[in-house]
Amino acid sequence: MRKMLNGLYVITDKKLIKRDCFVETVEMAIRGGARIVQLREKESPDDEIITLGKTILNVTKRYSVPLIINDSPELAKEIGADGVHLGGEDTSVEEARTILGTNSIIGVSCYNHVERGLNAVKSGADYVAFGTPYNTPTKPDREPTSIEILNEAVKLINIPIFAIGGITIDNVEPILETGVDGIAVITSVFGSSDPETAARELASISN
Repeated sequence: MRKMLNGLYVITDKKLIKRDCFVETVEMAIRGGARIVQLREKESPDDEIITLGKTILNVTKRYSVPLIINDSPELAKEIGADGVHLGGEDTSVEEARTILGTNSIIGVSCYNHVERGLNAVKSGADYVAFGTPYNTPTKPDREPTSIEILNEAVKLINIPIFAIGGITIDNVEPILETGVDGIAVITSVFGSSDPETAARELASISN
């Protein structure tokens, strides 16, 4: 699965995806070219996340697409997911590795701090994410990550790098020109009336 840590990375948002078509919508994004799916459920109870995660996992496995669980290595293990994505307030990479094992994918949010990315590499992370390059409704108070920071990260960090935040088909080119390995999006795909086509457009230039 690690060889696929590039291209279009889609992150779910239950405010954008209706529950009764959640799994189908995720599959549409995969058909459109998403190479990684993250289940991001900030306010849902654990049992609901586990049930939903296992159902989505049945889909991602069919397409050989990694399923990443946001924040919780314990939930990732219970679901049987391919890995976990850790934010600044979550457990350490080392602890997540102890819980999930050597074969799991561990990603780390670096916000706009290259030093955090370098520390993630030392800790054994498999990829890092920097954001946000543009304003985004998902993180309205987040300080922007400049193109210069992305350029610096690409020069110094030797594991896959994703940019996330406000990326659309209209503004993605300057991000890709930095040399990042992929782009992570939420609204651009799951806020679209046609997630498959939206994913296909982004995947066509990022995969």
